[in-house]
Amino acid sequence: MQYIQQRGSLRNSILLLPRYFICIVAAFFVLIPIVTVFLGSFKTNAELTSSPFSLPTTWHWENYSSILLQGSFWQSVGDSVITTLATVALLLLLACPISFIFARVPFRGREVIFNIVLFGLLFPITMAILPLYITLRNLLLVDTLLGVILPQVAFGLPTTILILRNFFQDIPRELEDATYVDGGSQIDFFLRVLLPLALPSLAVISMLAMVASWNNFLLPLLVLNSPQLWTLPLQIMQFQGEHSTDWALIMSFVSITIIPAIIFYLCAERYLIAGLTTGAVKG
Repeated sequence: MQYIQQRGSLRNSILLLPRYFICIVAAFFVLIPIVTVFLGSFKTNAELTSSPFSLPTTWHWENYSSILLQGSFWQSVGDSVITTLATVALLLLLACPISFIFARVPFRGREVIFNIVLFGLLFPITMAILPLYITLRNLLLVDTLLGVILPQVAFGLPTTILILRNFFQDIPRELEDATYVDGGSQIDFFLRVLLPLALPSLAVISMLAMVASWNNFLLPLLVLNSPQLWTLPLQIMQFQGEHSTDWALIMSFVSITIIPAIIFYLCAERYLIAGLTTGAVKG
């Protein structure tokens, strides 16, 4: 009996080898750019040109110190933090009640309006650059952080509403009925039942919005004219001159800017995995 179990376990392990191989290859392709940038951040420009994928012969920590000692860097950090947190907070503040209405509150024309909202998925921000800029100029939002935050929220709403609506619809009706039996209202059901159950989905949405806002380059480039309002992606332009580019400092700068995203992912990993692999509570 033990021999049969061991043989079955060995057979299952062999069948899983292709999956492990695919996962290892995928991880390799994901990590190679990150490792290359990190190692390149400790090199000189000459060494980057001659041996871009090797270990640094001398670890040049001054690449990092020259960036961290710049006042403009910390100013951009503050602008990026404000933009990112405001985008995520405003996105969740709007998307949660809207998704709840589309999922749990019946009214005439609900599906039609929902489909109109989903049309936003078909139009990336690059297609709306000109009308967006004209609108922001008319609203006096050019060269303001609010001019970056509001479009990011607007273009992030369709995806967020789609994710949350599907989750809210899968919540068992019995939980809502139990709330009403206990004397609660729809608002109580939304705040005390749905939102706590939706934490994995909210973590996924927050992660996607945070990374998109933190790395957004095109919209801040369009809206922000004053260097004191530049977010971190725009600060990379300071290392590019008319005739040359300091790639070593760019890689150091990029290595620093990805640290917050990695920290946020590690903190929210449990919720992210739950949000991507599990659905609503059943039964």
